[in-house]
Amino acid sequence: MSNPSAAASNLGALDAAHHIHPFSDMKKLNAAGTRIIERGEGCYIFDNLGKKYLDGFAGLWCVNIGYGRKEIAEAVMRQMNELPYYNTFFGTTTPPAVLLAQKITSHAGPHINRVFFTGSGSEANDTWFRMARVYWATLGRPEKKMVIARRNGYHGSTVVGASMGGMKYMHEQGALPIEGIVHIGQPYWFGEGGDLSPAEFGLKMARELEEKIDELGEDNVAAFVAEPIQGAGGVIVPPETYWPEIARICKARNILLVVDEVICGFGRTGRWFGHQHFGVEPDLAPIAKGLSSGYLPIGGVMVSDRVGDVLVNEAGDFNHGFTYSGHPVCAAAALENLRIIEDEKLVERVHDDVGPYLAEGLKSLEDHPMVGETQCVGLMGAVQLAEDRASRTRFADKEKAGVEVRNHCLSNGLVLRATGDRMLFSPPLVISRAEIDDMIAITRKGLDHAWKVMKG
Repeated sequence: MSNPSAAASNLGALDAAHHIHPFSDMKKLNAAGTRIIERGEGCYIFDNLGKKYLDGFAGLWCVNIGYGRKEIAEAVMRQMNELPYYNTFFGTTTPPAVLLAQKITSHAGPHINRVFFTGSGSEANDTWFRMARVYWATLGRPEKKMVIARRNGYHGSTVVGASMGGMKYMHEQGALPIEGIVHIGQPYWFGEGGDLSPAEFGLKMARELEEKIDELGEDNVAAFVAEPIQGAGGVIVPPETYWPEIARICKARNILLVVDEVICGFGRTGRWFGHQHFGVEPDLAPIAKGLSSGYLPIGGVMVSDRVGDVLVNEAGDFNHGFTYSGHPVCAAAALENLRIIEDEKLVERVHDDVGPYLAEGLKSLEDHPMVGETQCVGLMGAVQLAEDRASRTRFADKEKAGVEVRNHCLSNGLVLRATGDRMLFSPPLVISRAEIDDMIAITRKGLDHAWKVMKG
């Protein structure tokens, strides 16, 4: 009979010897050892020692339809047997790529009718960056090439994506951001709103965009990019005044509005896309993650008619692309994923049922002394940790507060993410009410534990 512990130890040793992980201090990780996830089913993952975890984070914001959907495997196998790969260069395409582009745009709004495919969200952000510059150059405005983004935003980890993201710790490696990308503040009322009401603060932060455009010169600015709800930055839901004002400014100042839908897209917010929740119409929108529920890597850029008509009819060659743009097997997986989301009415389910139920569950945690506020849109939520809620005083060691909650939850079978002192929730769209109850109960235990540690 095999020994699971011995097998796990061997895999851990091989991992330490040969595998460099993303966003990891490998010396520390190798000393602590990696957790080896072996299989998944529904909303649960299982490690190779047999421990079961409720995945409150859907992998990495992406496993929208849950684990173990045989329909995806079957669709992939059919496509593999028919055509495992062909490119979309040189005047060719494949049926899955064509059908997927049509399917995506059918949910994006009437002003979006085209998609450019990539292999990831990071690649998608690099792609729209070039599209925006080509668009303006084609219109005789080559000087309009600067991009305004937000501090504490996240747009991937490629050179352009990391530059547009506003994460200082990423900029410290590789001499980033690159030239032509600048940042303004984030609409994080709990942490930065001071004495302003949320509505006042939302307007103030939106108008930083106008101020930055004035500083740079309208003729030099190509686009503004932001996530509908900041994901990696802490599931920061902006005040309701924020997005309408951002849209107004972009239109008035003639700059492209780019809404990063990599996390918020495909039902996460209870709408097909986050921009629909906030009632704005992007000119460009990078997508990934929920597009295939993470079953295979695929991303893209949704292109509005405003931009697409110029790129298609006036720009000539768009000298950009990837070997795996529109990969037929990845596209087949994404098509089947979207069929499941449609047929099972998962977007409607998030909007009408489990989304509000998660919001209620998180709200119930606000009676805990360690909770400053909760925020939730669809199945995208956050618990803000605080030393004192009334004064919005946060713990001096924000990282420790979040890690204590996260680790205690993990030891009790719940996967959450901690971004500093914010606990992040992003479960599969198929999660049940009973599973949400379990998630909230374990989180409360984690808060109890961390409160004792932090106040100890």
